[in-house]
Amino acid sequence: MTINGKKILLLSVLCLFLICPAFAGTKYMAGSPELSAYISGSNELSPGDETTLVVVIQNTGLNEFKFIQSGIVDRDDQPNTAKFLTVSLQPGTVPLTVKSDPQMLGDLSGASSASASFLVKVRSDAPAGTYSLPVGLNYTYLYAAEQYGVDTIAYTYKTKDMSISLPVRIKPDVSIDVISSTPEHLNVGTEGYLNMKIKNTGSETGTKAIVKITQSGNSPIVPTDSSVYIGDFPPGTVAECRYKVAVSKTAESQTYPVDVAVEYQNSEGDFVTSKSDTIGVPVGGKVAFAITSEPPVMHPGNKKTMTVVYKNTGDTPVYSAQARISAVDPFSSNDDIAYFGDLEPGQSATANFVVTVDRSATIKEYGLDSEIRYRDALDNTYISDTMKVPVNVVATEGITAVLSNPIYLSIIVAGLIGIAYAIYHYRKK
Repeated sequence: MTINGKKILLLSVLCLFLICPAFAGTKYMAGSPELSAYISGSNELSPGDETTLVVVIQNTGLNEFKFIQSGIVDRDDQPNTAKFLTVSLQPGTVPLTVKSDPQMLGDLSGASSASASFLVKVRSDAPAGTYSLPVGLNYTYLYAAEQYGVDTIAYTYKTKDMSISLPVRIKPDVSIDVISSTPEHLNVGTEGYLNMKIKNTGSETGTKAIVKITQSGNSPIVPTDSSVYIGDFPPGTVAECRYKVAVSKTAESQTYPVDVAVEYQNSEGDFVTSKSDTIGVPVGGKVAFAITSEPPVMHPGNKKTMTVVYKNTGDTPVYSAQARISAVDPFSSNDDIAYFGDLEPGQSATANFVVTVDRSATIKEYGLDSEIRYRDALDNTYISDTMKVPVNVVATEGITAVLSNPIYLSIIVAGLIGIAYAIYHYRKK
């Protein structure tokens, strides 16, 4: 190789070392995490809401000075990285409850972000307004790194606690409290009324307000009239509403739920519905009757006025009541309906039915079906459950047995005819 060739090779190697130093390391002289936070999505909440707030944490920290030099050992961490970042949410003065624990987000490097979700429950009576929601941040960062020799580094970390206030707005709304609910003529299997007083405990004046009741789940109380218009509904006012409701025949005498809500126009002109309130409505027992009279006794071929005593064993009065029996073979009747008017709970009434028993009737106890048609307090017509009227058909005795037996009666008639003929023939002689 010539002398000029050696010079070119040395210059090339020198340039390579100047441009790309061998075993060069990186060192940052200054920098730290810079964290900020905001709520993702809307920051507006309504009283009674249970929702998830998503808090986004951003790290805008910069590494201000960077050195690349041979002999420098690369650091494991950068000064602007927030390590072991933990985010917590506190209610502060906001009328809500935070239901989630603090969350560990790990390491957050510069120019990156991470999210933490928190379940919150706003108080149903929360006043409207704008509040500050404190977000707590706890993290560790690389404060300094001192190199010893060519292969040893001593790290110094610091831990920092900080709090960031996030604005949240609780919107005004109509919140309801049912301060009284009074049933009227409400019994199992009938229709009745439900009278309610409803107070606006919110901070919004609802206009064009309508108070609605709805069936709560599988409750046996079903509204017949479900809406009452009350117009303007300012905070603190009480509205009185009356609804017609029906109770299923399968219900029992106990308290059942009904849901109540208000549909209204808010201050922004939107039609919204308030959070519903569930109330308990007591229901009386079903209308029931019992037969308390002794079983009437009849004979084959007998026609008789049968007396039956009915008692109102239910919890409510009945009106315009009338009893009916179903006369089936071997019975017949041309007078099978008896009217006895109004019956209060525990009151009894007597019904009379004209019944005939066929001569061929078997000697035994029979049961005739009977039912009562009545009206309730709302003038609705109902028919009671079927009851059995026991009737004892017994054999005739004494002269009655003779006179009711056609064979004996034929013999007697023949004998009487014979006697009459003999008397007539004797007088003629």
